[in-house]
Amino acid sequence: MKKQDMNRDWIATARTLSQALPYLQRYSDAIVVIKLGGHAMTSDEAMDSFARDVVLMRQVGINPVIVHGGGPMINALLDKLEIKSDFVNGKRVTDAATMEVVEMVLSGTVNKRIVQAINKQGGRAVGLSGKDANLVVCDPADPELGLVGNPSEINPEVIRTLFENDLIPVIAPLGAGRNGETFNINGDTVAGAIAGALSADRLLLLTDVSGVKNADGDVLTEMNSDQIREMTASGVIAGGMIPKTETALAALEEGVKAVVILDGRAPNACLLELFTEHGAGSIIRLA
Repeated sequence: MKKQDMNRDWIATARTLSQALPYLQRYSDAIVVIKLGGHAMTSDEAMDSFARDVVLMRQVGINPVIVHGGGPMINALLDKLEIKSDFVNGKRVTDAATMEVVEMVLSGTVNKRIVQAINKQGGRAVGLSGKDANLVVCDPADPELGLVGNPSEINPEVIRTLFENDLIPVIAPLGAGRNGETFNINGDTVAGAIAGALSADRLLLLTDVSGVKNADGDVLTEMNSDQIREMTASGVIAGGMIPKTETALAALEEGVKAVVILDGRAPNACLLELFTEHGAGSIIRLA
């Protein structure tokens, strides 16, 4: 690269940092809960990029909380072990054998991969699940689904303790039952519940789409809760976007200031959302 080109790159970098100052000030001491979907963990390069973003967020005074999924990894191991999955209304039935695989993948392979990636970039991450310190207490979601739970109680004291010690929580979406069971929980649901309990400034739902789209297929950059309900009732919001927008509405009602649905595969997606004027994806606020 020519020296003149390098100078232009440095100048552009310095300008970007300068323009980010108001946003850095805006989010100082803020709590940002990030749901990292399994589809956003497609490669080591993507994981390293995400980890750098998280470490930078912590470096500038944000308190990030990572809640992750791992569906593709769970499916791969179930197939390898030849454990058959049954479904009820499109939802996986989680029996004892399936639950063993789910916990192995989520609390083990996936959780530790994220923790190691963050630590490699200079952060201090700690992996845990909703079972630890009774962070997430669950009731059964539906008897037909087996060990699938809905969060009924969130005890975020362990997260606050980690914040006080400059640590980054990385949480697997498992919960403790009232009778000693382990429950599998939808990752978006866990992230929303934790964000609500922490009164988070932002909940970022990283997925494999660019945001909420209107009837013409265009991404809507700003929306409110009334618009979400109207678009769901009319069928514009459908399929896999429904549980994400339902999570967003529930989190907003619990005190989260705003929820953003964005493409986690895009480089530096979190930084673009938090530290630039145009943001990324669709931001949703209460009407």
